[in-house]
Amino acid sequence: MKRKLLKINVALCLVVGLVGCATNPTHENTKKGAGIGVLVGAVSGAIIGYQNDHSGGALRGALIGGAAGGALGAGAGAYMDKQQTEFEQQLADERAQHQIEIERQQNEILKLTMSSEVSFDFNSAHIKSTFQSPLNKIADIMSRYPQTQIVVIGHTDNVGSDQYNLDLSLRRANSVADYLIMRGVATSRMGTEGRGEMEPIANNDIVTGRAQNRRVEIFVVPDKNAGQY
Repeated sequence: MKRKLLKINVALCLVVGLVGCATNPTHENTKKGAGIGVLVGAVSGAIIGYQNDHSGGALRGALIGGAAGGALGAGAGAYMDKQQTEFEQQLADERAQHQIEIERQQNEILKLTMSSEVSFDFNSAHIKSTFQSPLNKIADIMSRYPQTQIVVIGHTDNVGSDQYNLDLSLRRANSVADYLIMRGVATSRMGTEGRGEMEPIANNDIVTGRAQNRRVEIFVVPDKNAGQY
């Protein structure tokens, strides 16, 4: 079942817990789920800021919880601990084969990074059949931990034009989000974004580096009520 996506032009500046907005023409292909509201935009901006500024200032400044922002509940850490443990246990085989990485970020955010070698064929946004099993596990866990929002971000290497790669990365992010929704994750929790070749994590001049840069990241973000019920 396909979800409706709305285009947004947004880059968020987050400083000491205050959220500010500015337009960014390079984000014309940025999209988000219609029901997810300001939170995912703020979180997505904070995530991107953190990736580009490893001092952590941008992410520390994000207010995780509610469109107006709010402090995380006291139980959020334990709530995300349990979810992380389930991800690690259920995806143990995929992690052992270096197909999926699971990291704990600041503000209790969980980051799942998936290699395109296991998820998509070259130049395709069609999910491989071998990728369906780990996505089924991810969707099942997400459905049992509803007090989170989810941001799926696609990345590519630098082969091809900037615009083509931006579009391909977004289509891949949308494919992952659509699959999770089909498996029962609420559309209102889901946001997507394509980053194209803008955020490499390895050297694009070598084959192994380009392979690392072709990836999809899922950020699982606790809301302000996480762990309270």
